[in-house]
Amino acid sequence: MDERNHDQIPEIALDWHRAGRGAVLATVVETWGSAPRQTGSQLVIDSAGRIMGSVSGGCVEGAVITEAQEALVDGQPRLLTFGVSDDTAFAVGLACGGTIRILLEPVGTALPEQMLAELVAARATRAPRAYVVNTESWARRLTDGAGDALAPAIASRMRADRSGMEEGGWFIAVHNPALRLIVVGAVHIAQPLVQMARACGYDCTLIDPRETFGASARFPGERILDDWPDEALAALRPDGRTAVVTLTHDPKLDDPAIRAALASDVFYLGCLGSSRTHAKRLVRLVAEGVDAAQIARIHAPVGLNIGAKSPAEIAVSIMAQITQVLRQG
Repeated sequence: MDERNHDQIPEIALDWHRAGRGAVLATVVETWGSAPRQTGSQLVIDSAGRIMGSVSGGCVEGAVITEAQEALVDGQPRLLTFGVSDDTAFAVGLACGGTIRILLEPVGTALPEQMLAELVAARATRAPRAYVVNTESWARRLTDGAGDALAPAIASRMRADRSGMEEGGWFIAVHNPALRLIVVGAVHIAQPLVQMARACGYDCTLIDPRETFGASARFPGERILDDWPDEALAALRPDGRTAVVTLTHDPKLDDPAIRAALASDVFYLGCLGSSRTHAKRLVRLVAEGVDAAQIARIHAPVGLNIGAKSPAEIAVSIMAQITQVLRQG
C-alpha cells in the first residue's frame, strides 16, 4: 500500500490495524460555515499518533489525534464537535471559521475488521458501497443500497458523491469507484481535456490505434491504448462511473466505440461533430439496430453550447457537460 495516497484511507487503516499499529478512522460527518474538508473526508491515526489523510486542513487534527489514541485504549467510538475560530482558520489559509463534527471509530472494536475488509474489497473491484452508521445507537452496516431502509437517501447521495447525515442520526458515507474518462481519438482537443479531467478527479485513458496521434510525446504520462476502440472498451469494462468521449471524426473508429459505450452503463457519452455529422451518424447507428432509447443517451454535438472555438475552450465545454450530467442527471 502506498501510504502517500490520500484517497486510500480505508485501505491504509486496514493495513495499519493488521500490522498491529492500531488504527482509528476519523470521518467528517457534518459541517457548518466555512468547512476546509467536505463531509466524508477521512483521516487515519495509529497508536503512535502517525496520521494519513485530513479532516480539517490542520485546524483540529491535533485534538482528533489525542481523542483517537484514547479511543484505541477503550475501543469506543466518539462523535466530536469542534468550533473553528476565524483566527485559527486564517492561520491555515481559510477565509473564515466554522463548525465541524467528526466521527472516530477504532478498527477492530467499534468498526469490525471484517466490515472494513469487505469495504476495501468492494473498492478494489469498483463496486459502489455505502457505509451507514447511527451516531446514537452505533448500529452500522455496509450496503449497496438495494433493499436498504435508507435506499432512497443512499441512491441520492451516491449519485451526487455526497456523504452526510440523515434523519434519525444516520450517517451515510459514500464509497463510489473513482470516476473515469475514456477518450477515443488522441487529437488536439484531447490534450487539454485529459488535463482538465484529471484536475476534476478522473482517471483517464486515451484510445487511438493511429500511431501518429497516439504518440506518448503528445500525451506525456497518459495511458494510451492502440487497440481498436471497441476492443479497448471491452477490456476497460466501462461502468456507471465512466464517461466516454469520441473525437476522431472517423466513423470507422467512432462508431464501434459508440456502440460499445451504449452497450455499457456509462453515465455520459459525448461525440464530436457538427449537427450534420451527427445526423449522418444516427442514420448509420439506426441501420445497425441501435434503438431510440440508446440514441437519446448520446450528447452531440459534444459539450455545452458556450460558443467554444479553440481546442481548450471545446475541452472546457465538454468537461462542463460531463459534470452537469454527473451531478444533475
